[in-house]
Amino acid sequence: MSYPCVSLRGMATFVLIHGGGGSAWDWHLLASELTARGHDVVVPELPIDDESAGLAEFGRTVVDAIGDHTDLVVVGQSYGCFTAPLVADELPVRLLVLLTPMIPRPGEKPGDWWDATGYRSPEGLSEAEQFYNGVPAELVAEAPSHVRQQVSAEWNEPWPLAAWPDVPTKVLLARDDRFFPADFVRRVAADRLGVVPDEVDGGHTVALSRPKQLADRLTGYLGTAGRAGQPSPG
Repeated sequence: MSYPCVSLRGMATFVLIHGGGGSAWDWHLLASELTARGHDVVVPELPIDDESAGLAEFGRTVVDAIGDHTDLVVVGQSYGCFTAPLVADELPVRLLVLLTPMIPRPGEKPGDWWDATGYRSPEGLSEAEQFYNGVPAELVAEAPSHVRQQVSAEWNEPWPLAAWPDVPTKVLLARDDRFFPADFVRRVAADRLGVVPDEVDGGHTVALSRPKQLADRLTGYLGTAGRAGQPSPG
């Protein structure tokens, strides 16, 4: 079975991995910003609508979409951060970026992550207020048509890596994120990777609310990718 992806040629290759229930559409504004700067962009759609697909299939989908692209910067957003390190463990990756992330530990099931991190859902906020604060109204209205039902099998699968990949890693939080508040991300990043996150303005779907600023931050990492913070053992 094949899955759709966007692949555009240029300098560095940014591999953009969407979050839970997401799709390539989530990245369309950021992809335009990156390609306008001359970079390649690969935007796979994970097989979240396949009941038989687990973490191995997620990783393989991304690796297959990358094909012969090189000079890889892998960006995982939210739940996509369970997949992004699997790619970095298999392919030569220049930099791994965890955006508004769920940061896994070896052997941890995605379904257990919430209690293990002490996550508390925001109270009194609609889904749109949690995920799309700061996003233009016309995009908020369009977003539900691009949400996919996540019925895949990874929820109860242990995360398969024994340790974090030996790849420079950046954690990037959004200061106005209502779903994963900044203090929560700082605590989890320190606990699980021993790193201090970088910060950007915007909410949980910052790629839709501030694509230019996010592209500036991501491309700005290219000059320091070889010196980015190495995470502590997980």
